Amino acid sequence: MFFIWAVQGVCVPFQRRMAMWSLWCLHLWAALLPIADTGTQVQGKVGGSVLLVAECPHGFQVREAIWRSLWPSEELLATSFRGSLETLYHSRFLGRTQLHSNLSLELWPLESGDSGNFSVLLVDTGGRAWTQILQLKVYDAVPRPMVQVFISVLGDGQPPKTCQALLSCWVPNISDITYSWRQERTIDFGIEPHGLFMNGQVLRVSLEPGDKDMAYSCVVSNPVSWDSTTVIPWESCHREAGKTYYKDVLLVVVPVSVFLILAGLLSAWHWGACSGKKKKDVCADGVALETENPLV
Repeated sequence: MFFIWAVQGVCVPFQRRMAMWSLWCLHLWAALLPIADTGTQVQGKVGGSVLLVAECPHGFQVREAIWRSLWPSEELLATSFRGSLETLYHSRFLGRTQLHSNLSLELWPLESGDSGNFSVLLVDTGGRAWTQILQLKVYDAVPRPMVQVFISVLGDGQPPKTCQALLSCWVPNISDITYSWRQERTIDFGIEPHGLFMNGQVLRVSLEPGDKDMAYSCVVSNPVSWDSTTVIPWESCHREAGKTYYKDVLLVVVPVSVFLILAGLLSAWHWGACSGKKKKDVCADGVALETENPLV
């Protein structure tokens, strides 16, 4: 069964009329929605500050502005109505926001949990709206990396002829970092990829006596900070070569020292026991003499 709608003498079925009505509503809703600019990415460092810049089309005369945090929770951060700026809204950013005269929002000091999405709604004097979405990512400051040197000495001579070294670099409790190595005091600072392992965290090098001054630096970085540590692997090679000699000496010295100490303690105990026994015998003799010669 169909209902008939007469428009200027034309009969239109009810289903077609509903489709036209829905299409008209969609166009009206799209016209009322604010124009949006999405995808702006901003990076910050824990303890630092970041500026969320409000941008709008040319000729857009702003009358009102509303800043909000969208994720992980939706919160009102700052507003501007006819030139009156307000930031004292209850949120996790309370006391850490400043709304500038150009309607850009500054956050400081940043915390690791401040990463998320933010939006600013701008309304001009004609009632048009413009929404901008910004994505903030907060990174920890990269600490100085720790480098360990593991070596294998080839050759029985002193000093060693060839030294194979593995340089291991790491930083504790931090993510989103990149490891890289550079060879100091050379024109080409790059390192051959075949010598890198574990995503650049471990470097393998082969050294000879002529490389005793060669230095390598581990560089750890993220998008907002970096730090490095420099080591001279040959120094570890030289120390490792000497460890065999000291180890052999200790294998002889330590047992002899322990034996001498134990012998000294045994002798002291023996002489102490003997002294106590002699003293006891002398006292017993004195008592016997007094018994045999009583006083008259």
